[in-house]
Amino acid sequence: METKSVTSTPSNFIKNIVIEDLKTGKVSQVVTRFPPEPNGYLHIGHAKSICLNFELADEFKGLTNLRFDDTNPVKEDTEYVESIKADVAWLGFQWDGLFFASDYFEEMYKRALVLIRKGLAYVDDQTADQIREARGTLTQPGTNSPHRDRSVEENVSLFERMRAGEFKDGERVLRAKIDMSSPNINFRDPILYRVVHAHHHNTGDTWCIYPMYAFAHPIEDAIEGVTHSICTLEFEDQRPFYDWVIRECEMPNVPRQYEFARLNITNTVMSKRKLKQLVDEKAVDGWDDPRMPTISGLRRRGFTPEAIRNFAREIGVARSNSTVDAKMLDHFIREDLKLKALRTMGVLNPLKVVITNYPEDQVEMLEAENNSENPEMGNRQIPFSREIYIEQDDFMENPPNKYFRLFPGNEVRLKHAYFIKCNDFVKDENGKVVELHCTYDVETKSGSGFTGRKVKGTIHWVDAKSAVPAEFRLYEPLILDDSEDENATFLENLNPNSLQIVQGFVEDNMKQAKPLDKFQFFRHGYFNVDPKHTTSEQLVFNLIVSLKSSFEV
Repeated sequence: METKSVTSTPSNFIKNIVIEDLKTGKVSQVVTRFPPEPNGYLHIGHAKSICLNFELADEFKGLTNLRFDDTNPVKEDTEYVESIKADVAWLGFQWDGLFFASDYFEEMYKRALVLIRKGLAYVDDQTADQIREARGTLTQPGTNSPHRDRSVEENVSLFERMRAGEFKDGERVLRAKIDMSSPNINFRDPILYRVVHAHHHNTGDTWCIYPMYAFAHPIEDAIEGVTHSICTLEFEDQRPFYDWVIRECEMPNVPRQYEFARLNITNTVMSKRKLKQLVDEKAVDGWDDPRMPTISGLRRRGFTPEAIRNFAREIGVARSNSTVDAKMLDHFIREDLKLKALRTMGVLNPLKVVITNYPEDQVEMLEAENNSENPEMGNRQIPFSREIYIEQDDFMENPPNKYFRLFPGNEVRLKHAYFIKCNDFVKDENGKVVELHCTYDVETKSGSGFTGRKVKGTIHWVDAKSAVPAEFRLYEPLILDDSEDENATFLENLNPNSLQIVQGFVEDNMKQAKPLDKFQFFRHGYFNVDPKHTTSEQLVFNLIVSLKSSFEV
């Protein structure tokens, strides 16, 4: 096995527990696990848990397992298994063991029989609605099932018949026999097994009864020797039942469960059910749509694993829920790319400029640095000729005060090139400006040391003769957190402007760009070559993040 790279995690209450457990000898080796259900693609919230579990174990020379909690065959699929494995590996983590809950189905069945023989589990014939009604409320105790006092022999026989496939879906369940008046509702005879006649992605048609997650999870942890079972706060109330299962099923290893606050981000959906709804109703371009908070969507948009890991470390591990500003994630991708990304020029809404005093057949190569903050990235050559493209909004016929770009009679600097002055323009039949006529000053070439006069505006451009056509996909948040309609449904709060597609041009040297290559386009932001829609004939760029933000870490 390859040696793991170890990163020291920031101090938090779970790390302090681990330190104390090792110091006192309560555990000799830290074993954690990341246990997703393969019923969808991982999202940024899972990334927090992945980083916590893997980095915590790595720091203390422990182990981390990747385990698929596949106890619900109706919703789970091999597609999700493979996507989860790819996402964890892409984030930079290597699991020590790869397991499935379904690997332990036989052992779980045996442990359920242990409970039955101890008089701590029984087969119930009630319907799901009857069980729900009899459960009681937070202020009222539940009511015992009429089948609660079946004999051990009858329960064993019925449970074996459940496994043999004699009953229909929902016809019978196995329940724990604990306390229907417990103040903790999770102790009111929770369901341990149900009948489900469905094909399982891993075990095929071997089983027609499946354990509930709350029963399966502690047994899995115990089998694998997990020492610190880390989960989110919604499982805090289930911890007593977790401990009950470990104890009463007589598991040889005793893991401990610890809860932390899940990740919530502004303008972001963190529910796999809702994300699946977006995909199923084609509101997005699949699970890897760049607007999605899925790890595959973030990867396609252009986020890096380093940025996501740094984000996860910065937000930390706490015991109380809170919401993180989405701008914080943007900050970390900017920080990661500012020294890595080649800085180039792209024109997203082109306006042609004819430099009337430039020789018609001349093409010269101008030198430009690839990243002014990282000289090691070297320089590149940019073609320049009589006709170029600039941005539509870099020209105004009647500009307001303090507008320093092109307008009739004004002079600006072309990035890496010359000063040009606007003398005239051409409009189409609708009155839209479609072409500028400018002159250039040969003495003002960038890098020449010219000091004769100064201009206040610098604009970017691409050479028209060699420009490479490109599609740019510009993104805004998918969800409107500040919707004025409090009664709006989830789908009604989608941002209609979350995707804007424009056609433009990039520099000639971008012809060699490959999927997932990342660039900083002057004045626009960081972009990623889209791996799904880019072809040999068409470059497609996804906006990762704009250049500036008011957010401060």
